[in-house]
Amino acid sequence: MTTRRGGRGFMACDHKRQFLKAGGPHIAAGDRDSSPRLPRRRVRAAMTTSPPPPPPAEQQQQQEEEEVLVPRQELPNGTQPMEVVPSEPAATVENQQIEDPPISRFTWTIENLSRVSTKKLYSEIFVVGGYKWRILIFPRGNNVEYLSMYLDVADSAVLPYGWTRYAQFSLSVVNQMHNKFTIRKETQHQFSARESDWGFTSFMPLGDLYNPSRGYLVNDTCIVEAEVAVCKVVDYWSYDSKKETGYVGLKNQGATCYMNSLLQTLYHIPYFRKAVYHMPTTENDMPSGSIPLALQSLFYKLQYNDSSVSTKELTKSFGWDMHDSFMQHDVQELNRVLSEKLEDKMKLDVKGCQDVYASFDKYVEVERLEGDNKYHAEQYGLQDAKKGVLFIDFPPVLQLQLKRFEYDFMRDTMVKINDRYEFPIQLDLDRDDGKYLSPDADRNVRNLYTLHSVLVHSGGVHGGHYYAFIRPTLSDQWFKFDDERVTKEDAKRALEEQYGGEEELPQTNPGLNNTPFKFTKYSNAYMLVYIRESDKDKIICNVDEKDIAEHLRIRLEKDREEKERRKKEKAEAHLYTIIKVARDDDLTTQIGKDIYFDLVDHDKVPSFRIQKQMPFTQFKEEVAKEFGIPTQFQRFWLWAKRQNHTYRPNRPLTPQEETHTVGQLKEAANKAHNAELKLFLEVELGLDLKPLPLPDKTREDILLFFKFYDPEKEQLRYVGRLFVKASGKPQDILPKLRKMAGFSQDEEIELYELEDGDIVCFQKSPKPDTADQYRYPDVPSFLVYIRNRQVVHFRSLEKPKEDDFCLEMSKAFTYDEVVEKVAQKLGVDDPTKIRLTSHNCYSQQPKPQPIKYRGVERLLDMLIHYNQTSDILYYEVLDIPLPELQALKTLKVTYHHGTKDEVSVHSIRLPKNSTVGDVLNDIKSKVELSHPNAELRLLEVFYHKIYKIFAPNEKIENINDQYWTLRAEEVPEEEKNLGPFDRLIHVYHFTKDTQNQTQVQNFGEPFFMVIREDETLSSIKERIQKKLKVPDEDFSKWKFAYISLGRPDYFEDSDTVASRFQRNMYGAWEQYLGLEHPDTAPRKTHNANQNRHSFERPVKIYN
Repeated sequence: MTTRRGGRGFMACDHKRQFLKAGGPHIAAGDRDSSPRLPRRRVRAAMTTSPPPPPPAEQQQQQEEEEVLVPRQELPNGTQPMEVVPSEPAATVENQQIEDPPISRFTWTIENLSRVSTKKLYSEIFVVGGYKWRILIFPRGNNVEYLSMYLDVADSAVLPYGWTRYAQFSLSVVNQMHNKFTIRKETQHQFSARESDWGFTSFMPLGDLYNPSRGYLVNDTCIVEAEVAVCKVVDYWSYDSKKETGYVGLKNQGATCYMNSLLQTLYHIPYFRKAVYHMPTTENDMPSGSIPLALQSLFYKLQYNDSSVSTKELTKSFGWDMHDSFMQHDVQELNRVLSEKLEDKMKLDVKGCQDVYASFDKYVEVERLEGDNKYHAEQYGLQDAKKGVLFIDFPPVLQLQLKRFEYDFMRDTMVKINDRYEFPIQLDLDRDDGKYLSPDADRNVRNLYTLHSVLVHSGGVHGGHYYAFIRPTLSDQWFKFDDERVTKEDAKRALEEQYGGEEELPQTNPGLNNTPFKFTKYSNAYMLVYIRESDKDKIICNVDEKDIAEHLRIRLEKDREEKERRKKEKAEAHLYTIIKVARDDDLTTQIGKDIYFDLVDHDKVPSFRIQKQMPFTQFKEEVAKEFGIPTQFQRFWLWAKRQNHTYRPNRPLTPQEETHTVGQLKEAANKAHNAELKLFLEVELGLDLKPLPLPDKTREDILLFFKFYDPEKEQLRYVGRLFVKASGKPQDILPKLRKMAGFSQDEEIELYELEDGDIVCFQKSPKPDTADQYRYPDVPSFLVYIRNRQVVHFRSLEKPKEDDFCLEMSKAFTYDEVVEKVAQKLGVDDPTKIRLTSHNCYSQQPKPQPIKYRGVERLLDMLIHYNQTSDILYYEVLDIPLPELQALKTLKVTYHHGTKDEVSVHSIRLPKNSTVGDVLNDIKSKVELSHPNAELRLLEVFYHKIYKIFAPNEKIENINDQYWTLRAEEVPEEEKNLGPFDRLIHVYHFTKDTQNQTQVQNFGEPFFMVIREDETLSSIKERIQKKLKVPDEDFSKWKFAYISLGRPDYFEDSDTVASRFQRNMYGAWEQYLGLEHPDTAPRKTHNANQNRHSFERPVKIYN
């Protein structure tokens, strides 16, 4: 997923910095899957009570692609709940509850995690709030390359019908090296039988989880924690924000709380709202295609609506689809989209700063450029200099973006800064004699600001919730804008509780002198908006209807009236019935275009909204007005649903039934209690298209409908209907059919009755010499084609997001037919060189494994993914036929030259029964060796460590190069002649984590080295410097340490190194000689395996 950064915004003047901004990423997810439960694995678990966390993350919305819930299943037999002190649910809830409910913590210790072979794993049952819960994880990911983790209602299968429970909870994977790096995500959910578990499909990358140096898996043990609070829920719909506060909220489209909080902040700056209303728009603009109009419409509704407002029009105007609405974009990115004219943003540091003033002090801090860091001045060369920033002036509205998110270059990831950071209700930027201002600033302007709004982020870097505290009129009353709900709040809630930092839990037994428990507050201010005191009357101005363009008022008033009309219709719906009337015209229009096997789509026929008390005879008069058919020429038929799920006109209404009211008729005719009454209107028309008297119908008469098929045009069309005698013969109706189709009476025709009944298809009898002229010469073959017709979108596997071409195919096509069609489209002579890959409907990505040669029988098999059918396939054009390729094993091997400073990447193809020795021989034929008799070896490298040296006789069939880097290199001569007391050790590069000095981060290329029994570090350093060709100035800064399980023990130059290491070090990748120095290689975007295809030396790629 892409993280968006902030940009520019509104209210900018020519040279003045109007807003100060800071930013960070935000991504949210939540999920489900439909696979079956598996038995529990034996694990250790413990339960403790912990303090309440900050306000929970937003309730995750169901998503089509990722945010899907795991369905409940039966509990495994024999499970016993773990009893804990139950949490007392709060009596009320803020915006639904006032006090945070007590939280209970459950700890789950999972041993031998890497050996778990089941797809799912459950914890023991634990009890919170009187309810049974358990944790569900997917150790290898729920169809993603991430650990997937959920909270599950353990006894959902046996709970009574209609059960629900609401919980706020967090899930964590504990970092066992340093708790600061524990990954924690929180959310809230209304659990039910349909959604009995909730959580995160993409909790953390599998590469991070299973990398021992990261600290999440120590001795193959992982520790998972759940903090759960069960809440008593007030009826959501009973709270009226407008009535309670005078303001309305914004509806959350799925993960748009970040947008809602920012929009509310902008809306409640009246000067900005007035500017939005004055933006030029026209009556011909559409809100979905115009950001100004969409914003005007949104602000108008926020000002005049009585209930929460939707943001769908606005997000459509951004060009976002539903997937974008479910992605949590960076707030600064949204502000950039809305505010095109804002100058480059300024970000205020949070880390290392006590408050806003400290951040400003740091921002204007003078940097001395001297020594090795002198400033290069044109014509004068290197000079000592001072570098700094001062402000020309400050804007009337000061928007401060706080750097709550930072990129950690050592960990190659984003982290959230939860440090305590204070901000005043009044901000004086003229303090200390205006030290933030440049000498030419206008000192007559008083830069005293008052706090207007606080935008809050609650959660971690990977998930959370946004909401805002705002003082719309700068009074003492604060309001919390949390999506649809707006509530009154006190100043402490808006200010002090959003500083962040740690909070100390009161001691339960003060007399025991036990250590107080502290916990991090994950809810903290992310953006601040201040308004200058001298400008507040201008900024907090009056905005009324005269500020709104007339065309906008008219448009929005119409929208409001339409909404009221729909609301009224909904309220009066019980008084009305919808009658859908199908006619011959509808059959003629639909059959052969949308309909082939049935008669009509009732959603596309005329409908009437009729009061239930209206007599049916009066309804016929309404029909007469609509269609121009007098009532005496109307005959209505009731439709009936048959066992094969088709609908047919079943019988005409009787004269007695037509005396009933519409409501009585619907109730009598509609056994399924549907809201609609479906009718077929029979009308007979003459040659002049004027209605004729209806023919008499006897009990023996059957109403048949006729479709004509033309094989030349491959076209099916409706031609009419007839009454036929139940005892009649087909030849009795042939003259009428010929007349319907416009044939001469000597034309031979063939009849086909559809299996559904009451529909007859006919065509001209094919002549013997024309049977091979048509793809589908008769009705049965054409309908088989229609039933299996499928338009497939083909994409190149190299560009999986872009459609390359489309082909119309049959779902019944064989594998050979499909690849032949693709080969023809691509101009490939040999269809066996086409390899296809199916589409994953959940991830919207290609499946990991391609389709094997003739591995599926039909096209339909290629398109089905679990219970969903896709219309996407990915293709590759191979250089050899697929059957030959499948008999080979392809490995990607990097070759490190023995003497030259270069790396080459080779794709090796060999028969599957080949050995590692065969791979090395193949590489020898492709690379330049340092000498003809050089001996090669193959290594397995992962996260900058050597994990294995492959034996030459090992089979290659089971070697995996998807996650591990395979490295081939020459065996140094010194390793071939080891003495009895020599040691062969691992040597890795490392650096210290910037935030956790006890945690080691490996980088670069690992290697082996032979050390002698009595060799000192000083001697070894000389050999390392010569091997790596490091300049003296840089090498003098390097440190050397013995590292075991990630903990460094530093050497002195006089220390004997060999004594610390075992004799055989091939498998001892967690004990090594560490070379500590800065990682100066360019940062790269890595996949789950961050070591894969990552080199500091020049790389050549050979395929």
